[in-house]
Amino acid sequence: MRRGIAATAVVAALTMTAAACGGDDGDSGKKSGGKLSGTVTFWDTSNDAEKATYEKLAKGFEDLHPGVEVKYVNVPFGEANAKFKNAAGGNSGAPDVMRTEVAWVADFANLGYLAPLEGTAALDKPEDYLPQAAASTEFKGKTYAAPQTIDTLALFYNKKMLKSAGVEVPKTFDDVKSAAKKIKSKSGRTGLYLRGDDPYFYLPYLYGEGGDLLDTKKKEVTVDDAEGAKAFEVMKDLVDSKAAVTDASDGYNNQLNAFKDGDVAMALDGPWSIEGALQGKQFKGDKANLGVAPVPGGSARQASPQGGWNLAAYAGSKNLDASYEFIKYMSSAKVQQQTTEKLSLLPTRTSVYDVKSVKGNQMVQFFKPAVDKSVQRPWIPEANSLFEPIRLEMQKVLSGKTSPEDGAKGIGDAYRKLLKDYK
Repeated sequence: MRRGIAATAVVAALTMTAAACGGDDGDSGKKSGGKLSGTVTFWDTSNDAEKATYEKLAKGFEDLHPGVEVKYVNVPFGEANAKFKNAAGGNSGAPDVMRTEVAWVADFANLGYLAPLEGTAALDKPEDYLPQAAASTEFKGKTYAAPQTIDTLALFYNKKMLKSAGVEVPKTFDDVKSAAKKIKSKSGRTGLYLRGDDPYFYLPYLYGEGGDLLDTKKKEVTVDDAEGAKAFEVMKDLVDSKAAVTDASDGYNNQLNAFKDGDVAMALDGPWSIEGALQGKQFKGDKANLGVAPVPGGSARQASPQGGWNLAAYAGSKNLDASYEFIKYMSSAKVQQQTTEKLSLLPTRTSVYDVKSVKGNQMVQFFKPAVDKSVQRPWIPEANSLFEPIRLEMQKVLSGKTSPEDGAKGIGDAYRKLLKDYK
């Protein structure tokens, strides 16, 4: 899940502000007479539309284990990575369990901040996990997290607005450009909101041209190949032609508000924004007006990045027994089913897709095939650091300060400095 990756770099120096966390709790939480006790502090990184559901689910663990208190802390996504590193690195204030973005697991594990989960209660029925979801939890032959949700990007569209303009759902970005002209002519509204603030949203354009960030097997930087420059060219053309509107900051909220209020007809977004979109005036009284389709393709293919969230235990927790059980509970088939029913988020367990309420969920029906075809990102410790160079160059390209070719070259140069063993 991505809601504003660029914010992570801004808060890298923030100190830990959440209090009463498991790393400092004197109660060990170990089993006493076969029962768990103590406190489990859970850092949840879900958004405003999701957090009430996650808090309720987390508190449900107390019903199963009356001797355990769950301290729920919602940490904004843009701050969570830096806060956890500051807390874990300083041995003070880190949570017992954290909901981590998929790209963070290898990074945190490489720093020694996560507890391996093999042989613990946390890894319950691992054969039930989607293979691509499980891949993001592994580092150097060990498993450091349990998959919680999986996602990818899609094209959200306003059905009535497209129908009124007489256009079909775009299958390529060229189609988006053509549709935008008709939408503007018919309603005066903009076709697409293009996230210019978040480098994650560069990936569908890059994949669409047949490119990728890295070749991890050959240890080669590939983002500055011709496909990387072409991706920037497509994005710039959408903005210059007025087919799309963009912003250099606060893109998540700006995009969601523009789409749900009807200022734009289309947006690239993920299942995490479904509940938020449905609260807008365009969809609140007419949920069926929200359309979801595959991300438009480039000259090579239609493809979008694999995202999602995992649950990990802090290696320094004084409450690991209860933490492992909490991860088992929060990643269980039952809780994943409830998460899908409440939020339309995709499960990571294959068995949950056979449940009637999940199988019949309209958003799951679309997003599951999209997830199956999504592109796995590099699961390396530097994965999260790969985005800041994209953000810097993307803003320069979209503002006209540099060319698409130089923008792609700038990313490649930054990657070779970051990844010393890549060529």
